[in-house]
Amino acid sequence: MSYRTEDIAYVQPAQSAANTPAAQQRTTADFRALDAAHHIHPFSDMGALNRSGSRVIVKAHGVYLWDSDGNKIIDGMAGLWCVNVGYGRKELADAAYRQMQELPYYNTFFKTTHPPIIELSALLAELAPEPFNHFFYCNSGSEGNDTVLRIVHQYWATQRRHSKKIVIARRNGYHGSTIAGATLGGMGYMHEQMPSKVENIVHIDQPYFFGEAESGQTPEEFALARAQQLEAKILEFGAENVAAFIGEPFQGAGGVIFPASTYWPEIQRICRKYDVLLVADEVIGGFGRTGEWFAHQHFGFEPDLITLAKGLTSGYVPMGAVGLHDRIATAIIDNGEFNHGLTYSGHPVAAAVAVANLRLLRDEKIVERVKTDTGPYFQKKLRETFANHPVVGEIAGAGLVAGVQLAEQPASRKRFANGGDVGTLCRDFCFNGNLIMRATGDRMLLSPPLVISREEIDEIVAKAKKAVDATARQLGLL
Repeated sequence: MSYRTEDIAYVQPAQSAANTPAAQQRTTADFRALDAAHHIHPFSDMGALNRSGSRVIVKAHGVYLWDSDGNKIIDGMAGLWCVNVGYGRKELADAAYRQMQELPYYNTFFKTTHPPIIELSALLAELAPEPFNHFFYCNSGSEGNDTVLRIVHQYWATQRRHSKKIVIARRNGYHGSTIAGATLGGMGYMHEQMPSKVENIVHIDQPYFFGEAESGQTPEEFALARAQQLEAKILEFGAENVAAFIGEPFQGAGGVIFPASTYWPEIQRICRKYDVLLVADEVIGGFGRTGEWFAHQHFGFEPDLITLAKGLTSGYVPMGAVGLHDRIATAIIDNGEFNHGLTYSGHPVAAAVAVANLRLLRDEKIVERVKTDTGPYFQKKLRETFANHPVVGEIAGAGLVAGVQLAEQPASRKRFANGGDVGTLCRDFCFNGNLIMRATGDRMLLSPPLVISREEIDEIVAKAKKAVDATARQLGLL
């Protein structure tokens, strides 16, 4: 059947914060001046940003945003990979409002719980693969990966194997921006400004075929070789000292890097051989992004722990979680106190919104639609549109997530020497064309809301093509 975002019940943008009388009297210049005077943005050169001025977003509906100048922008990134059910869903706003009236906050410390977190935990157990029946809650994916470290070390302590302390991660992975999350994520530019790192974390190389494979290697051979670095690293430190391996099923912020089919089965085989816990960071991949409820299902492996956030509430309120495989949960539950928690662990409003969000994803069969309809259409449309493009080397992805590799010589996999500048140039062309498309170095990323229609996919791809064409012309390659 046909599916249109106009058919969904959305909140009408009546009296939002940006539409209050005080805000209505402010111009874009006023907003920018106040922003520059008082607001430090994440991951930004604030001097440059304040000179150019922030784009002020005031309204959202479906897959679209509006800025303070009235421009209508199609959101090709679902916020930050998170607005799975689209903007303005009335069901989520109603759930938050009802819960705020009934129980706006209470903690889950001190032998206490509340109905929203009970309902959410039961629903997650229903939606997750069978071994995952227990969940610990936090506020973000970063905190989720901090929590993973605590669970990993506590698990091995319960097994009386205290030497298992080393956690292996990947270079150019992204696991958050807390001290622990940024240590796990092997991104050099984040490490450079963070001299204090969590100890006992080491890295292996990423499975980035286009950028790092040797000439003559097939994607499958390369992926297998990169997976086997895990075994070499375990043997280097001794299996008795290695606690866990963590990886995103596909790398998100690292460039939407999808490893070949040989990668994850080999990673799982190595973890099982050496009794090393396998952690899937599902912060981006979870809740339908690849067309499966969880991205590790797309790749066909079974982790011991999964980190969740973003699509858990579709970004409407902050919430993260860690799912524990039954054997891990049993060890934690049966061995005394787990000394970890946050003031807002299992926040009742966040939990109520998460329940409403997950029910929409389930009952409206949004995940199934991504797998059978919009996901395949999106991938086919991108590949057809950019086939033989003079600066596009590959399209990677599945479902409603994709990476478009820009390259100086696509056929030989020669990348631009100034890849970051080229990606920024293309991103700016996207923004000027009212498309939100992210750049990671020389890879352009798309991850639209899961409720997107075919017509809206056509719009995204057409605008992306214009931006890539403009980039190629600027570089003298078109």
